[in-house]
Amino acid sequence: MKIPTIVIGVAAVLLAGAGAVTHAAPPPYKVVDGTKVDGQTLAGWKTWRAMACERCHGAAQEGMVGPSLVTSLKTLTPDEFKNTVLHGRIVKGMPNFDGSKMVVDNIDNLYAYLLGRSDGAIKPGRLEEIGK
Repeated sequence: MKIPTIVIGVAAVLLAGAGAVTHAAPPPYKVVDGTKVDGQTLAGWKTWRAMACERCHGAAQEGMVGPSLVTSLKTLTPDEFKNTVLHGRIVKGMPNFDGSKMVVDNIDNLYAYLLGRSDGAIKPGRLEEIGK
């Protein structure tokens, strides 16, 4: 039996998108002009800076010793992200941060900031709060 080319094409498109995480809900961050963000996202950025995550993931989150978070956040679910940050991947050199009150208190904000970077909505570098 010969399968029509259109069916093969549709199947290829569906399979290609199967691994991608889609954002059906609005993103968990608000951003204006790439550098002004809501207070929660700003708290995530401040957590990123305070924990010196750029030492491994690069100042623009594009990877160095650690992987590119701009790429990783395209496929990691929020739960996978939280598990990785809080429990680490010791074998790969990622420490756990579940002992850091700042990280635990801001894990959703950190995710929002990095997702905004991954989505291209938030530019690398210094951020400020919307309206200030």
